[in-house]
Amino acid sequence: MAPSRLQAPSRLQALDVTTLRAVLAEWRPLLLPSRFEKAQQASSHALQIGLRSLSGAHWLELSWQAEAARLHTIPPPPRQGDGSTLAQQLQHALRGLALVEIRQQGWERVVELGFARRPGEPALRWLVAELMGRYSNLLLLDADRQVVALARQVKPQQSRLRPIGTGDPYQPPPPLAGEPPRLEEGFDSWQRRLRLVPLPLQQALRESYQGISPALVRQLLPTGWGDQAVSALSPAQWQQLWQTWHRWLTAVEGEHFGWQQTAEGYCCWGTDTAPGPLAVNRGLATYFAAHLGAQELLQRRQQLRHRLEAAAARETRQASEQEALLAAVPEGEALQRRADALLSQRQPSRQCIDEAQKLYKTARKRRRSVAAITPRLELHRQRLAGLEASLTYLDQADSLDQVASLASELEALLGDRKLSSQGGRRQARHGQGAEGQPQPLELHTTAGLPLQVGRNHRQNEWIAFRQARRGDLWFHAQEIPGSHVVLKSSQQPPSEGDLQAAADLAAHFSRGRGNRRVPVVMVPTEELQRIPGAAPGTVRHRGGTVLWGEPQRALSLLPEP
Repeated sequence: MAPSRLQAPSRLQALDVTTLRAVLAEWRPLLLPSRFEKAQQASSHALQIGLRSLSGAHWLELSWQAEAARLHTIPPPPRQGDGSTLAQQLQHALRGLALVEIRQQGWERVVELGFARRPGEPALRWLVAELMGRYSNLLLLDADRQVVALARQVKPQQSRLRPIGTGDPYQPPPPLAGEPPRLEEGFDSWQRRLRLVPLPLQQALRESYQGISPALVRQLLPTGWGDQAVSALSPAQWQQLWQTWHRWLTAVEGEHFGWQQTAEGYCCWGTDTAPGPLAVNRGLATYFAAHLGAQELLQRRQQLRHRLEAAAARETRQASEQEALLAAVPEGEALQRRADALLSQRQPSRQCIDEAQKLYKTARKRRRSVAAITPRLELHRQRLAGLEASLTYLDQADSLDQVASLASELEALLGDRKLSSQGGRRQARHGQGAEGQPQPLELHTTAGLPLQVGRNHRQNEWIAFRQARRGDLWFHAQEIPGSHVVLKSSQQPPSEGDLQAAADLAAHFSRGRGNRRVPVVMVPTEELQRIPGAAPGTVRHRGGTVLWGEPQRALSLLPEP
């Protein structure tokens, strides 16, 4: 099997207090006041809340996930998880109330959303989001600030400092260490505070002041300054750092925010671009969706890879056992000759006769076993070929739907009828249209001729036998697992460039993707034949023309990611 090409997504930038203030600055004019409409739990660590203000409907996502604690607006989500206990508790407690207050004190990553019957009245419920890494939590408080519901119970054995449970009075997190950053502080006081302890500059900033995250340190300091000792800074460097520090504080205090994607993450202050409506919220929603989606895709691919490799190892072991049985068949002739020799004696004893009968029986059994062993061995080989192809498709899967389609096909590859039917139902939800129709990758050559690429077994079957017309051409990497590619040459005669484009795609979507050139077989689709009992999309053919495909050249035909 080829080695896995799974790659971990880049490191996720946590939401710090600067970003939190930017999010809330966009919320206040939009959401105060707004009526609560719905709560649903999208996942085990995220809650979605629907609100309606004078400007329309808005959805918020609040997550207490340790590595991605966050809150921001999101596009209207599909209905999901509204039956969870936490969502039901919020739905009951906030029904008929309106969001009238948004609090965030100092440099704490704690947001309190106050809900009352109408603006101007005291809040009857508080929804508190604590966005503090592995200590993150979401709590619903009553008017007396007692915990009504919460995302994570914190028992005394988990934290003697701050246990949290339903019915307990709410206790805010312990106060932050360090001094709160202030615009009023002068240069001399600021410099003296940083130089108080001989530390690297990035550590001095984080220990001396509140709200200084690793991401903010990277934004404040030029490259290579972080590990430099504060005592080694020149007067010019101190002045440069002070100006950046002052510009950051001015942006935060004046709520002058924007959104900028960077090589290491994102920045929401000091940007040159004019902020659009909800620019920071929308940027965060896109950023976290992309990174968390990439992490989930990586995890699902790894889980499915383990299952496929385990299944392939099992099929390999069973095929080896059948091959060993088949190799023992010729021994039946020797057993037959031994039995003949025993009975050829002038007066064979009863013991010789019994031994000869046993040898004859074993010899007949060995000869009869060929008829049973051969189809079993072929079945294991077909399953192995299907699993190898699935591993190739998995290496190249770039969406959760593709991984889900491959997972649903696994049971069909292994021949479990019950699981296969369940997988077929799941396939209708993943990677297929509303009517259960496979959705292969649709492309065009530079001349405009359509191309279809199968990304799994069912899609291969679909384009090779269900969608193909007389005159279409089928392409596949020679003797290695890969996708089927069909050039719709029935619509018009293909040029050399069209044929080369199809060969390049077949090479790109094969296990030979890492090679410079890959041999590709081209066959008219009417000459393809299904292999009875094999996995969907498994074909055989006679002859064909061999072209050389270049995987990298196919990139020009693919859509931008």
